[in-house]
Amino acid sequence: MGRLSILSQSQHAFKDRKEAGKILAQQLNGFKKSNPVVLGIPRGGLIVAKEVADFLCAQLDIVLSRKLGAPGNPELAIGAISEDGKLFLNEVLAAQLDTHNTYIQKEKEYQLAEIKRRTKLFRTVRPKVSLKQRTVIITDDGVATGATMQAATWAVRQEGADKVIVALPVGPQSTLTRLAEDTDQVICLKAPVLFSAVGQFYDCFDQTEDEEVINILKENFGKQS
Repeated sequence: MGRLSILSQSQHAFKDRKEAGKILAQQLNGFKKSNPVVLGIPRGGLIVAKEVADFLCAQLDIVLSRKLGAPGNPELAIGAISEDGKLFLNEVLAAQLDTHNTYIQKEKEYQLAEIKRRTKLFRTVRPKVSLKQRTVIITDDGVATGATMQAATWAVRQEGADKVIVALPVGPQSTLTRLAEDTDQVICLKAPVLFSAVGQFYDCFDQTEDEEVINILKENFGKQS
């Protein structure tokens, strides 16, 4: 199990994702020398990731992996598909839920179709960064169940990352503890005791559009070219 670092249990809200990213970046200063890749989970997570990447002078990319939802419970991840089509399956959990191969194959094909749609949209402006033997920092604007983030960590492992760090502005401690089991370290600014949704910890939690994601990717790619 990786190390879990929770800075506070504060209920105080962030102004917006940009502010959360700036504060989070300060806590990741120790990774500057490791030449990390910072991955944001689209869409809102990329705003947080941009602030982290700018502070660390790091490459920025997005996570296009998708979770495989359990039968009858799509929020429970039983596996993940990486962007290049590699499958990670939590075989113990899949067996416990008596998940049949036909269901897994169907779910895999469905999620691959969504990955292809996003690839067509985003990869024309930001070619995928190789994660092999790299320190990878995955971030989002927060987690609730953590299923999407868990799938991202599984997929990043499949892509050959050397170290996997999850960095978050906010999330419930139970979810953070579970994420630490599959990573080298989890760093979270706030783990409030009273937690119902990520949005409650932001004064401004507007929806992030695809165009904003594309513009952020273009800007960072220009810096790295």
